[in-house]
Amino acid sequence: MVQVRIKRVYDEYSETDGYRVLVDKLWPRGIKKEWLKYDYWAKNITPSTALRKWFHEDIPGHWNDFVVLYQKELDASSAVADFLSLIKSYPVVTLIYASKEPIYNHARILQDYLEIHLKE
Repeated sequence: MVQVRIKRVYDEYSETDGYRVLVDKLWPRGIKKEWLKYDYWAKNITPSTALRKWFHEDIPGHWNDFVVLYQKELDASSAVADFLSLIKSYPVVTLIYASKEPIYNHARILQDYLEIHLKE
């Protein structure tokens, strides 16, 4: 069974992170590509640009609707099945994200979504 974790991209790298996946559509500010330790950049399973911009207009106020809408985007995405196939052979997968917000961020939603679908 795959253990899916989340971690800020700015947090210190650890070998216990396992397979590290950047789950932001945009490259994190202030980090050079050669500095970041990551194995895969999963741009194609991030929230759509329109959804991301709408969410950032009122993060706490839009949170509940954002969760539902992002899950619908994931359900409709063929890239999710490919991603699940990619990660299912790793014991630990760490989703890394740039947001300063530890609670209201898409990586938490994605973590929950992947854990449910990895059990199927």
